[in-house]
Amino acid sequence: MNCSQCQQTLKCSADNDCWCMTLPNILPISESSGCVCRACLIKNIRTYIEDIKSKPIKAQLALARPYQNNTNFIEGIDYDMENGLLVMSRWAHLKRGKCCGNGCRHCPYK
Repeated sequence: MNCSQCQQTLKCSADNDCWCMTLPNILPISESSGCVCRACLIKNIRTYIEDIKSKPIKAQLALARPYQNNTNFIEGIDYDMENGLLVMSRWAHLKRGKCCGNGCRHCPYK
């Protein structure tokens, strides 16, 4: 099977516990989308998180709330590495549920 976006070979086990089930299940369902590789799925999730910025903060928090206790942080979704430093993403801050008061770059509560 190939990724429907980049054509990379991938293994989908949707009938069992597929690797994609470890990522936040927040994307709207689309009839036209097929299975995608990890890199493309992370890219799609990041794009979606960016796209919902214009929604009220309460709606964004409601989307993140089910993942609030998930401490398995995912590079590219919860954080990025920049110059050897871990930079928390907008999604990680939404999962936290409130501002930490540290003036974070991606703080959605400003």
